[in-house]
This record gives sequence, structure tokens and C-alpha cells, in this order.
Amino acid sequence: MENNHPKPMSLREQRIQKITHLYYSRHDIQKNIFEFSKNREVVPSYMMKCFGKRPDSLQYERDIFELAKKGATSFHCSEELWSNPLNLSTGMNEKQLADLRIGWDLLIDIDSKYFDYSKVAAQVIIDLLKFHGIKNIGVKFSGSKGLHLLIPWKAFPKEINKIKTSNMFPKWPRIIVKYIMEKIKPRLIERITELSQPNKYVKDFHASEQVMPDLILVSPRHLFRAPYSLHEKTALASVVLTPDEISDFQLKDADPLKVEIKSFVPDVREEEAKELLIQALDWHKENNNDEKEYTKGDFKPIKFTNLSEKEFPPCIQKILKGIRDGRKRALFILINFFRSISMDKDELEKRIYDWNKKNKIPLKEGYIKSQLSWTYRNKIVLPPNYDKDYYKGIGIIPTEEELRYKNPVSYMVKKNFNKQKNLKNKDNFKNQSSFV
Repeated sequence: MENNHPKPMSLREQRIQKITHLYYSRHDIQKNIFEFSKNREVVPSYMMKCFGKRPDSLQYERDIFELAKKGATSFHCSEELWSNPLNLSTGMNEKQLADLRIGWDLLIDIDSKYFDYSKVAAQVIIDLLKFHGIKNIGVKFSGSKGLHLLIPWKAFPKEINKIKTSNMFPKWPRIIVKYIMEKIKPRLIERITELSQPNKYVKDFHASEQVMPDLILVSPRHLFRAPYSLHEKTALASVVLTPDEISDFQLKDADPLKVEIKSFVPDVREEEAKELLIQALDWHKENNNDEKEYTKGDFKPIKFTNLSEKEFPPCIQKILKGIRDGRKRALFILINFFRSISMDKDELEKRIYDWNKKNKIPLKEGYIKSQLSWTYRNKIVLPPNYDKDYYKGIGIIPTEEELRYKNPVSYMVKKNFNKQKNLKNKDNFKNQSSFV
């Protein structure tokens, strides 16, 4: 007989449910979330088990409490600003999105399994931003073990060299984040070494990689937790801080029943971040970064036939066994690898969903669908090269052989060439033998 009884809620879920009604009934919480949400796509989450429909937005402050009464536990907002978020739809091309987009905030997502690392990274990044003349920076606790830094759209020039800045999402924000990652790396290594090792003369070059901002999260229609939204796993609030409060901040300070409201959006000057953007673009141009590897679209996919999983590069095979950390990065690698080898769409999606089931904590199906939808709307690009932090950042170490070929697709091309060559030699040998 089928069991129609719902799965009982855990103690943590029961606690969250009790808190949400009381917490989101506060008018100051409603007002803060609503004010921040203007011109943004806003989607409620229900205990992180499912999300509300997309697109969606808040029409009134009271919408927040009404959704909470229906089971919503958190609210998630877009980095992009839209003239009308409700006009968004899956399958829109770049021009259609650009026509709706009126701007974007730079959202730097810092996360680590060690919250102290996240705090150090945030402070190092803020120092760099101040060096570039940005004095007003939004800071908030992610609700778990990370911090979010915000530079509002107002701070960016609306045009550079006759190119509309609003049309350059996600390319320009990605370049800025890459520039920041490169510039802070030496200082971050020093600070984390001081924090984690008694002997500061032995540098910890790998710990800093665990806390680098995630480039994958700078992507079209990506959502992040709204300020003062609750976090389902911790029952803490995504509270706003000042930069000076970061070092002394403790998790208990995010108790939802004790929070005091501050605005996440700092009072920036017009074009306060202009120098940062120009410096990042110049750095990108001078260093001939591998951005073209991902965005140019002059790469022609290579067709392989009768492939088995055993013929995939070792790194890809390891990822396909399921991973614990870095699932979004891994998804990015797999999608681009499969598309680059001309894998059939149905097979690609089957492999992706089968892989996700093997992860210790699977990605939400809605997230995978949105990433697949986005990638199908764009040109095929190569997966990241082996020497990039994508692999080490998710605990996958390329073999020496893989490093010689630089990229998973190059590895496949060479291996397939050798395979065909060996088969041809065998056929020649058989033909020669028949005449003996």
C-alpha cells in the first residue's frame, strides 16, 4: 500500500518553520528585503527543497510575509537589474536580455568551509577595492560560512569606449573578479598562513584557493540570498555588516531574533568603481587571459564516435563518480566538455543528471536546468584548462599526462588519434598477413 504520509520534518526544519512566521512578520525586515529587491528577479525558497516559479518579483512589502505563511523560508535575488523582471523567460537570446537589463551590481561571493578564511578574504578584497578608490562597499553575512561584498550599479560608468556597460554582463564582472583574484593572491596567502600555521615562514599556498571568489556564480540570472533572508541550514539571518565589523563578527551575531537592520546597498558616488573597471579591463587585455577560451566561440566541436566513459580524461572520470565540494564548478566543466566533443543533447543531459545523483549533496534540479538552458543558447566553448583552479578547487588533481595536453578536449583528441592509429596498424598487419 502506498504511503501518503509526508516525511516528518527534522528538528532543524521545525525550528526554521517556527522562526519564519515571527521573523518575516517584522515590518523592518519586510521593508529592507523589499527595498533591495526593486528591479530584481526575486524567488522564494521552500526549505531549499524547491524554489518558486521564475520569473517572479515582489510587488508589495507584505508579499514577503504572505509567502512565508505559505512555507517560504528564504528569498533570493538577481545580480542583474531589469526594467521589468516579469518579462524574463527561459530561452531569451542575448539581445532580448540586454533590452531588458538596465544594469548589474558586482556581487563578490566569498565562501569557505572555514569562516575565518572567509573573513580574511573579505578584508583583503576590501583593502584592494579601497586602493582603487572605492570607499563604499556593501558587506553581508551569507547565512552560513561566507560573506557577500557588493558594489552597486551606480558606482560603474554607464559606457566605456562607446560600449554600454549594462550589455557587458557577465563578461565584465567576470573580468573584474578575475583581476581581484589575481591581485589579492599574494596577500591572501600571507594572511591565511598567519592564521593557520604557527610557522608563518612556511607559506600555505593551497589554503587560499579554498576561499577564492567563485567565477561560476557571476552568470546570467544567477540568484543570491537577499539581505536579512534566513538560511535554512543554519537558522541564521543574512545580516548586513560594516567593513569594520568583519573581524569581530561571530555567527551568534546573526541570530534572527536579535538582528538590527542596516542597508546592504552603500551610498556610493557616481562612477566610484570606474578606475577598478578600467584597470581590470587593461589587465585582462595585457595578460591575454584565457577568457577567449570560454567566450570567443571560434572553437569547432569535435565529433567522437562509440565513446565509452573509460576513454574520458581521468579528471572527468573522477568528477563523474560524484563530488562533495565544488558541484557548480564541476557542472560547468562537464557541460562544456560534453558539448565540445559533440555529445548528443539527450545523452548529455542523462549523464549530467546521473552524475548529480552521485554527489553527496545533489544540486537542485532547477539550477541544472537553468545552466543547461543558458549553455544551449550560447556558442560551444572549451572546458577550463588543467592548470586553472577549477580542478584543484574541487579536489580533482590532473595527472602528469593530462597536464601535458593542457585541456580535457586536447587529451581526448590525442588519445582518439592514437586509438585510430593503432586500429589502422592492426588492419594493415592483418592484410599483410593474408598474403603470407
